[in-house]
Amino acid sequence: MKRFITAILIASAFFLTAGRELTAQTIQNASYRTVAHIKSDGTIQDGSYRTLGYIKSDGTVQDASYRTIGHLKDDGAVQDNSYRTVGYIKEDGTVQDSSYRTVGYIKSDGRVQDASYRTIGHAKGIPMKWAAFFFFFSE
Repeated sequence: MKRFITAILIASAFFLTAGRELTAQTIQNASYRTVAHIKSDGTIQDGSYRTLGYIKSDGTVQDASYRTIGHLKDDGAVQDNSYRTVGYIKEDGTVQDSSYRTVGYIKSDGRVQDASYRTIGHAKGIPMKWAAFFFFFSE
């Protein structure tokens, strides 16, 4: 369920920060296996193209049943459905938890690293916020 919520939050971040239409974008794990897709209409799908949820233009993120599951703020804060801040995405790619502890990094080449600099995934061409949500605010 947390990976589902994360995929939805990431996709929302993408649309809020990119401000452009896209075809289908993918997120891959460390072995380059596709684990998520996002369509231009805001539909979030898993690696098997099953719909997980939807993105609203105001930053509200909904699950497949249209229940609000989170919110994205312009300042990089990630909030749950009760508006509690669960983390932050910095402009330089540093990802922090709600206590400002660094949990990972998003590199300019799309590599996603944990706090020990081990590569845990790939998100080339995907905005930093999207990648950070997916990899660091799930399970």
